[in-house]
Amino acid sequence: MGSQATASGDQEQVPNPFNYSRIMQGLVESFGDREAIVNIERNRRLTFRDYHELTNRFAHVLHGPLGLGAGDRYVCFLDNDNLSLFHWATAAKALPTCCHGNFRDSLDTHLSQIETVKPKAALIENSLIESHAGPLAELGIQVVCMDPQENAREGVLEMPALLDAASSDNPDIEIDRHSHIILMRFTGGTTGDSKCARYTADNILACSESYQVLPGSDFSEETRTLHIAPISHGSGMLVQPTMLLGGCTVTMNEPSLELWCQYVEQERITHAFVVPTLAYRLLEMPEAEKFDLSTLKTVFYGAAPMSPSKAKQLVARFGPVFIQAYGSTEHLAVALYLGKEKHEGDDKRLASAGRRNNGIELTICDDDGNPVPRGEVGEFYIRSRGTCQGYEGNPEKTAEEFIDGYWKSGDVGYVDEAGYCYLVDRKKDMIITGGFNVYATEVEAAINSYPGVTMSAVVGIPHEDWGEAIHAEVLLNGQEEVEEQALVAHVKEQIGSVKAPKTVAFVDELPTSVVGKVIRKDVRAKYWKSRDRQIA
Repeated sequence: MGSQATASGDQEQVPNPFNYSRIMQGLVESFGDREAIVNIERNRRLTFRDYHELTNRFAHVLHGPLGLGAGDRYVCFLDNDNLSLFHWATAAKALPTCCHGNFRDSLDTHLSQIETVKPKAALIENSLIESHAGPLAELGIQVVCMDPQENAREGVLEMPALLDAASSDNPDIEIDRHSHIILMRFTGGTTGDSKCARYTADNILACSESYQVLPGSDFSEETRTLHIAPISHGSGMLVQPTMLLGGCTVTMNEPSLELWCQYVEQERITHAFVVPTLAYRLLEMPEAEKFDLSTLKTVFYGAAPMSPSKAKQLVARFGPVFIQAYGSTEHLAVALYLGKEKHEGDDKRLASAGRRNNGIELTICDDDGNPVPRGEVGEFYIRSRGTCQGYEGNPEKTAEEFIDGYWKSGDVGYVDEAGYCYLVDRKKDMIITGGFNVYATEVEAAINSYPGVTMSAVVGIPHEDWGEAIHAEVLLNGQEEVEEQALVAHVKEQIGSVKAPKTVAFVDELPTSVVGKVIRKDVRAKYWKSRDRQIA
């Protein structure tokens, strides 16, 4: 016991052994013929027994044909249905580290992520073969597509053929639950600014437990959790709390809220995660009336603040099913939460991020890292078993943002006398729009690359539905004519539509420091000065 079977068959002692094959074998014994994984578009329905055997095969493929062992990495650029198979069960049963990327990010972003994690293999959707196979092969990365190819491309392996030849026996791999990095995830998905968080088995188990202990979360073997958002990001935090209690994970690939309503009725969904933007749309959509959504017991929301007035409307329409969950890529657990019963309270409490969850340490500190008195504003420092193991390949940012086991969140706020936490500011140059993280520097770089632009300042401005909308103030060189629509189209082409500004203002000057750096906070201040909730 306590030894690790390496890819070469050697045994290696493990200080804190953890064997997920045995854990899943226990789930099979308890829930074997119940559905564990469902994907709508592919009509994939796997029982716990099916899922256990399939992920065993995946682990053997990683160790065998792909030749991956401890210390090696593989990346997944997969849609929700396929990524659900590599989210945890496969990664925890195998020696190499699984790295999640967002399937919908650009090739340039994927290549930047690859540069960070240096994988030996890449698992991709067939729709990416044309754009990705060549560049990845040039880097010496083995490309594996998830479906048979219509026209076989040399050097690209097909996962179905690999699985057919693989054993379904338990890999019986033991890893160290406190030090072995099982998963990596990227924070913003943006070139240059994106950081890659590292997770152990204990981090991920802590995430599961943080959801299960939430009052009113109602996880059980009857749970059916629907994922409309990418499980490579926040929605993926619900996969394990669902599975470990015998529930079913239901994934959809097309991010359509209309279809989401249909699937809630069709699959009798009990749990879901949505960003406030989607929740607001439910109030206006005829599909929310057409389809029966009454099976919903718990709807988590996060990634952006919810308007108190909209929260009350949602409760009036759908009942007390909503829980606000505050977590992050760096802190893979629910740190703060606002429970179902609090969504029928006063507007002030609805404007909070809720109270701290069980097992969470929250310290509010000044700029020197010293705790401030209750009620005073400072930066949120968060510590628990969910705090990630720093950033891959970025020791400077790791040292800057992690101290004594705490993650320095960059969120600034205060705690009232009843323990409710209020976010009033944000230090980091990041805009959260509709639940997506967008870094201003990347948007500015795309804008500044357009002919006729001298420089720009990108900020998040108040938006009723999205929390923040991306706004750009642009200084032109006066030599070329620039049209707003053409500029926005250029940005979309460069970095994608999610990161493109929703509004553009052409200005005569931008506030700058003595060294010529644009002072974004001065640009931002005029849009937020009349707001109770400030975003820096």
